[in-house]
Amino acid sequence: MDGATPESPSETIRPDDPRFPALSRGFNQRWIAKPDYVRMVYSADDAVKALQQALDERKDESGRITVRSGGHCYEDFVCGDDVRVIFDTSPMHDVYWDEDVEAYCVEAGATNWHAYSHLYPAAGVTLPGGSCYSVGIGGHVPGGGFGLLSRHHGLTVDYLYGVEVVVADKDRMARRVRATADDNDEDHRRLLWAHTGGGGGNFGVLTKLWFRDLPEPPAFVRLCGRAWKWEDFDQQEFHKLLTAYGTYFRDNQDPSTHSGRLFALLKLNHRSNGEILLTAQVDCESPDNNDPGKLAMDEFLAAVDGAIGPESSGQESGTGDHPAVKGAKIPRVMPWLTATQALNSSGENSRGKYKSACIRKPFTAEQIDAMWDYLGNGHYTKYRNPRAVIQIDSYGGRINEVGPAATAVAQRDSIMKMQYQVYWTTGDPEEPTHIRWIRDTYAATFAATNGVPEIGGDDAVTDGCYINYPDADLGDDEWNGSWQTWAQLYYKDAYPALRKVKARWDPHNVFRHRQSIEPWEEDAT
Repeated sequence: MDGATPESPSETIRPDDPRFPALSRGFNQRWIAKPDYVRMVYSADDAVKALQQALDERKDESGRITVRSGGHCYEDFVCGDDVRVIFDTSPMHDVYWDEDVEAYCVEAGATNWHAYSHLYPAAGVTLPGGSCYSVGIGGHVPGGGFGLLSRHHGLTVDYLYGVEVVVADKDRMARRVRATADDNDEDHRRLLWAHTGGGGGNFGVLTKLWFRDLPEPPAFVRLCGRAWKWEDFDQQEFHKLLTAYGTYFRDNQDPSTHSGRLFALLKLNHRSNGEILLTAQVDCESPDNNDPGKLAMDEFLAAVDGAIGPESSGQESGTGDHPAVKGAKIPRVMPWLTATQALNSSGENSRGKYKSACIRKPFTAEQIDAMWDYLGNGHYTKYRNPRAVIQIDSYGGRINEVGPAATAVAQRDSIMKMQYQVYWTTGDPEEPTHIRWIRDTYAATFAATNGVPEIGGDDAVTDGCYINYPDADLGDDEWNGSWQTWAQLYYKDAYPALRKVKARWDPHNVFRHRQSIEPWEEDAT
């Protein structure tokens, strides 16, 4: 086989190639594209040639051109029925110190694990990104990118110094653009800003990202994994659990304290799973009993696990896209990188549907009642899917110390982030029921705000959605009864500026999907 190298033109993979079926789909098996071909991209120059060819092939702009990094897009934005060409940047995965830019360079095809396993051993720094190994940096970072270190160190985009993007200009010519924070060209600076939360695949083929002043992860962390039996809960105990969890993160937002940077994931599985799971991690200096990390973890567990009657045990089985954290009912001390490996989650190759919400205050009684009901206690009692879950991540801390206009991530005062998830296998006759469950559950939780987590004033509990957990239903009047569009729910007041960046750098809307940023028009209001 004649394989491509970084010095040769990108390799074209067509439908008769045995690799084509694997490369024309992503993590979510709901979306399988039938493009004319997949192009493997090995460098920015390679991307320029490949994009120019794709542009020249069809002047009528029919059929979408999409970009794949790690393949974790939840909707059909990369792999859809109308896709003509997929650019796969996974061969570009180098991680290194760039002397010319004086910054760490992470190529867009690198995964989270590429970044963690190369930056930390070589330089003792890291990106404060997500827990899923195989998520690609080219998609993860432009959406904001958060993970277990974010309450301590902020979002990945808070360290983004520059990007290299291959764009299609007004003359339909492909060209490479480097944009940095101190660029003399304002349009370049705005292009960089758009990549700090504007979502992946909106402006061109992202090839490189540069980061400065990256944080040092802790040498050690305390990692805890607990589980409660659903059969031990009644509605009152469920209220106690969610109230205690939300109250803790409302009251602990100072990242200079260990309590203010402790990270937790509460997994409210459907009752048919049998268990509710809690995972928590905090940095620590040593295994000593007087270590402030131990004290913070003990206080958190007392505030949450100690607030309810059901007795917890250790985790034995995972759920959603995370494995079980075994042997950690009593928090375990381990090196940070080891703990990151223990939390590795790429998920199974299955179908899924996802929704999100940014939460500014502890849950209301009505929201908790809705979650209780739709997790199989009042509604969907005959539904059987152990992989249907409402995941509630801690949020805030250092994230909220950055102004909402500094990056394109406008949600900067939330205390929790929710991710609704449901998974099933290909061929499952209950697929419509799985999709209906997540839609109904979400709509019931946010019934007071027209079925979605609306953006409101200072007293609002909710603050929109997260673009890295895209949800096409936000553009459907059947499921979004709000006056707020999907664009407002993702981007808030940043959306008009993002539209202007789009018009400048992708004027022909070459890079588009169902929820891509719309180019600004002069008569737009």
